Amino acid sequence: QVQVVESGGGLVQSGGSLRLSCEVSGRGFSINAMGWYRQAPGKERELVARITSGGNTDYADFVSGRFTISRANAKNTAYLQMNSLKLEDSAVYYCHAGVRRIVNVEGAYVDRDYWGKGTLVTVSP
Repeated sequence: QVQVVESGGGLVQSGGSLRLSCEVSGRGFSINAMGWYRQAPGKERELVARITSGGNTDYADFVSGRFTISRANAKNTAYLQMNSLKLEDSAVYYCHAGVRRIVNVEGAYVDRDYWGKGTLVTVSP
């Protein structure tokens, strides 16, 4: 069973920084892309940043160079360093992991998406 667990959220003042972590645990899988999404009250979930297994990254326009996504493949962990936080960054941040399992000796595989339960980020004035 694959589990995705986020950590690192909390209360921070505007202009401050937080570092979120996302650990994927389980056995018998590899991880394709990982990503961070967020959802504020009354709004839809939106992409913040994502990173491929090879380290290619993609950011939402609102990040504007303030956030950095990274990953430690050996630890099945992704990080989101958030700097210069704004009030509008307040949201629940969710980690997504695209997981691949090999299902037979011929190399057939199944890809599946896993989500964590989220970690709350609150930015205060």
